[in-house]
Amino acid sequence: ALLIGMVLDQQVKMEKAFAGPYELKRRLGHLDVREIASMDPEQLDKAFRERPALHRFPGNMASRVQAMCVMVVKDFGGDAESVWRDARDGDDLAARISRLPGFGEMKTRILIAVLAKKFGVRPAGWEKHAATWHSVADVDSAESMAHAREVKRDMKAKAKR
Repeated sequence: ALLIGMVLDQQVKMEKAFAGPYELKRRLGHLDVREIASMDPEQLDKAFRERPALHRFPGNMASRVQAMCVMVVKDFGGDAESVWRDARDGDDLAARISRLPGFGEMKTRILIAVLAKKFGVRPAGWEKHAATWHSVADVDSAESMAHAREVKRDMKAKAKR
């Protein structure tokens, strides 16, 4: 669920992105990585497009989620937690996450911060790969959510300059 939420956390509000796995499970009846990986892509696309759509770009996100699930099955034995649980150190953790479809540098850094701050996953050297800005990893109230949105908005504005 965490990996799917992270994939969906793009061009939609954080709440929508992280509610996506819950709604996908409701629509499919499961969140089994192996089943999603082997699903007919059209069926998964249909589940993403069902109203209300799971994302602003449901087709693209359905493909990305499925590709991520395929990689988790192929490279991590279908065990999403092994992506971080079996990482030797922070460098390995960052490499494992960044290989997943839908995870660029920023998402990788944010996920590492989430894993460290919310789940206690802190392999040696994780700090140099974690987001140092206020992100979903720091959200625990309406105020911190508003602050995370403000930081995200400012980062986007700076990137456009």
